[in-house]
Amino acid sequence: MKHLISTAELSREEAVLLLDTAEDMAATQARAVKKLPALRGITVVNLFYEDSTRTRISFEAAEKRLSADVINFAAKGSSVSKGESLKDTAQTLHAIGADAVVIRHPASGAPQMLAERGWIDTPILNAGDGCHEHPTQALLDAFTLRRRLHGSASRGKGLDGAHVVIVGDILHSRVARSNVWLLSTLGARVTLVGPPTLLPSNTDRWPAETAYDLDSALEQRPDAVMTLRIQAERMHDAFFPHTREYARRWGLSTERLARLDERAVVMHPGPMNRGLEISSAAADSPKSTVLEQVANGVSVRMAALYLLCSGVNEGRE
Repeated sequence: MKHLISTAELSREEAVLLLDTAEDMAATQARAVKKLPALRGITVVNLFYEDSTRTRISFEAAEKRLSADVINFAAKGSSVSKGESLKDTAQTLHAIGADAVVIRHPASGAPQMLAERGWIDTPILNAGDGCHEHPTQALLDAFTLRRRLHGSASRGKGLDGAHVVIVGDILHSRVARSNVWLLSTLGARVTLVGPPTLLPSNTDRWPAETAYDLDSALEQRPDAVMTLRIQAERMHDAFFPHTREYARRWGLSTERLARLDERAVVMHPGPMNRGLEISSAAADSPKSTVLEQVANGVSVRMAALYLLCSGVNEGRE
């Protein structure tokens, strides 16, 4: 595994290795001194063409805790605003000695292009590309769910037999796409729920079921319900009549929260629109893993960076 572009490309063995390595990284984060020398001498560039809070800060924290040298690149205020292409930016990064690139880009396929075109011969980690994929978010979701379901016995296990309902704006969600492939690879059953206008037309090829009625999906007693943000910034048409109607039919309300099994968990990749896709009662309940997901993101991204980049130093030696 040289790059981390898509969860669809991960085998079960690779996915479990990433999650188990994340467990090792999480153990180090409980120490007084959290920093490891694993990537000392490695330069990682965070190449962000889109705004981000959780993902960018999480990657930066992971890189610094592995002792990597970090360069943060934001498209705003750079030569990109003057028309510089991705190719020229990549070659600039190569010239300054980048050893790995973490990229978030509004165009689906940009990380794949960076990895395949040979513009820069380094590990590429996809931090979200358009409506395509967000693999490290899916990995941290799986890591969080595996811990909730298996506790201290998580290591070496997948998510066999678990049922996960993902509800909301599936059409525009790269998080949903990455989770569908990863969760199914790990043995989970996935049900996608949302308005017909917010479900992709080609899900027949996805390893997931689709439904329009959230209440019927919850009657199946899922192990986890993941609510997704309505991505208004990607919408150029009216996809549902009104926000109140959306919240009534597809929001995880207090009443729906009460109907979940005792062990069921509530997940959200953030940022949340409280009162729309999720109620405050659900977001703040003991079932909620929202803050756990953020915290686990650092350990998961440390694992991905370590597995992809540790060989760079070995090559030099």
